[in-house]
Amino acid sequence: MDERTRYEAVSSRDARFDGAFFFAVVTTGIYCRPSCPAVTPKRANVRFYPTAAAAQAGGFRACRRCRPDAVPGSAEWNVRADVVGRAMRLIGDGVVDREGVPGLAGRLGYSARQVQRQLNAELGAGPVALARAQRSHTARVLLQTTGLPVTEIAFAAGFASVRQFNDTIRQIYARTPSALRTEAGTGLGGGRREGMRAGIPLRLAHRGPYATAALFDLLAAEAVARIEEVAGPPGRRTYRRTLRLPYGTGLVAVDEASPGGPWLEARVQLTDLRDLTTAVQRVRRLFDLDADPYAVDEALAADPRLAPLVAARPGLRSPGAADPEEAALRTLVGRVDAGELVERYGKALDVPCGGLTHVFPEPGVLAGSAEDPALVALATALADGRLRLDAGADRDEAERTLLTLPGIGPRTAALIRMRALGDPDVDPYGTPGAERWRPWRSYAVRHLEATGAAVPARPGPIPRGPARRRGSGQAQSSAPSQAPATSRQQNSSTSTA
Repeated sequence: MDERTRYEAVSSRDARFDGAFFFAVVTTGIYCRPSCPAVTPKRANVRFYPTAAAAQAGGFRACRRCRPDAVPGSAEWNVRADVVGRAMRLIGDGVVDREGVPGLAGRLGYSARQVQRQLNAELGAGPVALARAQRSHTARVLLQTTGLPVTEIAFAAGFASVRQFNDTIRQIYARTPSALRTEAGTGLGGGRREGMRAGIPLRLAHRGPYATAALFDLLAAEAVARIEEVAGPPGRRTYRRTLRLPYGTGLVAVDEASPGGPWLEARVQLTDLRDLTTAVQRVRRLFDLDADPYAVDEALAADPRLAPLVAARPGLRSPGAADPEEAALRTLVGRVDAGELVERYGKALDVPCGGLTHVFPEPGVLAGSAEDPALVALATALADGRLRLDAGADRDEAERTLLTLPGIGPRTAALIRMRALGDPDVDPYGTPGAERWRPWRSYAVRHLEATGAAVPARPGPIPRGPARRRGSGQAQSSAPSQAPATSRQQNSSTSTA
């Protein structure tokens, strides 16, 4: 996209490009999202940046009207499998905050200098600046949605000191932390503190239309007791699940209904607030909130077979996973056996919440305790690091490693790649003609599955004992077919978290 096209998007306040780029105004010293409702500045006064961090590094502060730090992430990072794309996913997962730039570089297989150079060249900001922008957004969310002391928020957001926290907030928002809190009406109210018992309230922004019903149907069908549940009538359901996080455990609840705007209402409870950024990013991946439905729907609708399906479910998402290792193990064993694994080996929560009582067992636990050889092999590969499924994993390398393990065939490996690694371009079923759906084959598969007609069976529970056929790891089924269409709806995108 050239600068002329970007300026046209700004002039038309086109929300489709929110998160794809940012623009700054030299006469005011602020940066905005493309859909900012303020008066369009003169072209000569506008500068464009690929990330919020680059705009901040250029000396611009965030606009208080459009809150550019709260836009959905760029869909580009979900698609790209190169070093920059992998680095952005890892930074979003909080790796720089936990392990520093050397830890990020080590996961990518490059030197810290190489990573710094590539990110600066393409994004206008290095890993430290990108992580800093993310920390400031986390801090703003905590300031404006909780009554926590400022000191606790500083360290929960990942800042090394209160002074660093204060300086960053002033630079990015041109406000002190206390002023940001006052503007949002949070702070000392008893009602707000009481509300914290239900978790930190969040608005998880998405762009364009969002087919919530289809996604909640899928989550309900796949839910594993004790770690997940979907409750409520259709249209007003709530998905709840437990999370295993770097510093502790968490609970997240996401509502199907979003009457306030283009976001999903959510609440997060954490045993350690330092996990907030990681928890939010993992929920975003599960719900595929950074996708670009405009690009996906336009490409798939060009196929006569998919056109009526896209019209029936605009904005259909291809969900990822809140815990990639858990997703891989569940794909291998199936829903029923996954429930048995939780019951036998899952870690109990210190404070259960209704039907949510455990987190899924860690691979190391299953590697030393499970009985099935294929499950043990997969768990061992995950536990010893031979198989990496984190946000920055190399997808091709991960699939090659999966195919070396007993009990995992091409279809199971492809399903793991689609869900655990969030790859948008996977066809696990060998659907005829799927090549023309690139690079959105995962979304095409979801459309075909959502019709409910001739949906291929996912890999089921692993047969026990010698009767198990090693090396298959896949169900025998036909490719999905199409269903009749309904009318298409439109939506737009702005949000606050």
